[in-house]
Amino acid sequence: MLQPGDPAPRFSLPNADMERVSLDELMGRHICVIYFYPKDDTPGCTMEALEFTDLQNELEAAGALVIGISRDSCTSHGDFRDKHGLTVQLLADTDGETCDAYGVWREKEAHGEKRMGILRSTFIVGRDGLIHHALYDVKPKGHAARILELVRAL
Repeated sequence: MLQPGDPAPRFSLPNADMERVSLDELMGRHICVIYFYPKDDTPGCTMEALEFTDLQNELEAAGALVIGISRDSCTSHGDFRDKHGLTVQLLADTDGETCDAYGVWREKEAHGEKRMGILRSTFIVGRDGLIHHALYDVKPKGHAARILELVRAL
């Protein structure tokens, strides 16, 4: 598991419009809030994405850029974004390399069945490229507001 002070694993992934977004290009200019979520258009993931969208102006005013990452495709991200009016960037980690690098690809149990999936987690990466907060296994309700508080405290 990543800890505060660790260098943030670098990535370059496509967004919903199939444009590449690279952490290297964002660092230095923004505090990056990188949140990993299990699946587009599911109840918890929709709640979390909508809360980040609702607070996006306040997060940007605090110097932060929000990026959501899941293993869904660019097309799925585009449909999810358009259906719910999301304004946060959604990146497609279809091969799971970035999920592995951040330690969020885990075995989970649901309804008595074990399977691999994304552990809902958020990382706040400073302009210096270091992780300032590593929050694993978060609950979606109210999470974006908590992240805004942490960003403002940086």
